[in-house]
Amino acid sequence: MSQGTQEKTEKATPRRRKKAREEGQVAKSRELTMALSLLLILLFFLGMVPLGINYFQQFMYHSLTADVTLELTPANLHRRVMETAQVAALIIIPMLSAAAFFGLAGELTQVGFLFTTKVLKPKPERLNPIKGLQRIFSKRAVVELLKAILKAVMFMGVAVSVLQGFIPVLLKLPHMAIHDALGEVGMVIFRIGIIIAIFHLIISAMDYAYQRWEHEKNIRMSKKEVRDEHKDTEGDPLIQSKVKERQRFMAQQRMMQEVPSADVIITNPTHLAIALRYDGEEMAAPQVVAKGSGEVALKIVEIGRANNVEVMEEKALAQALYHSTEVGEEIPPELYQAVAEILAFVFRLQKYYS
Repeated sequence: MSQGTQEKTEKATPRRRKKAREEGQVAKSRELTMALSLLLILLFFLGMVPLGINYFQQFMYHSLTADVTLELTPANLHRRVMETAQVAALIIIPMLSAAAFFGLAGELTQVGFLFTTKVLKPKPERLNPIKGLQRIFSKRAVVELLKAILKAVMFMGVAVSVLQGFIPVLLKLPHMAIHDALGEVGMVIFRIGIIIAIFHLIISAMDYAYQRWEHEKNIRMSKKEVRDEHKDTEGDPLIQSKVKERQRFMAQQRMMQEVPSADVIITNPTHLAIALRYDGEEMAAPQVVAKGSGEVALKIVEIGRANNVEVMEEKALAQALYHSTEVGEEIPPELYQAVAEILAFVFRLQKYYS
């Protein structure tokens, strides 16, 4: 299989997910936002209905009684229009505000805060008529069509079912007081809305699950894309290897520069070399300034002898120091006695030859 047609079988990496999110590719369901908004708006207005009915009743009573004797002049007409607009605003503005708030809350719940302008950039492929036909007859389009049909059938069924149960009440509306009539109509509308919202919520939950599945499928990566991303983020393995090798070389160079300051080098005899330094005024215990095996050990001994550092062969002690202490660390307490005897001997030699 060619690289250009590799199957996308790998889960998206965090970097791929972040890039998709920045491009506006997120898993979200408009149906879920609409269903939650509808349900919350209905519950919100359940508490507002009594207040709204009372206000509307007062307005209608005032319009049908107090204003019937008013002369029809431009000033009176303007006043009535403004009062009507005020009543409509008091009813509509809370509805629109609640719808906007709950809609925004639904989007934030699914996606979180996301601002990107990349989705607004023109894409030449969208002008391709063949691509357009493919989108029209795509699996996603079929799903959207089936979803729309299901919702239409569901909404009609719910409305008919609820209205059938309220037919006796609806026939009595002309004989009811306006307050009672509005209450009954409001109850019918509210019940229809609640049942539709619940069914819509069930459909939207399934739609959200499908949107997440489709999103995960769309952002999958091929094995080559995963490898290329790894190279971009972690670096080429060959380059990484060379960088680490260079770092080891630099660390070894710094270590070798410390060898001349050592008081003694303990060897095994050519396999291992550990350079120790001790200053009773500054250190609590002798410190390893350099250590190595093989060629590194030979180099430590060579530098030490060139700088008149005493070299002593102590196989067991060399093994213990090499495996228990890293460069820059003080030796462990269990080796104090053995190292102290060697350092005492070395200091006596230095004093003797000085």
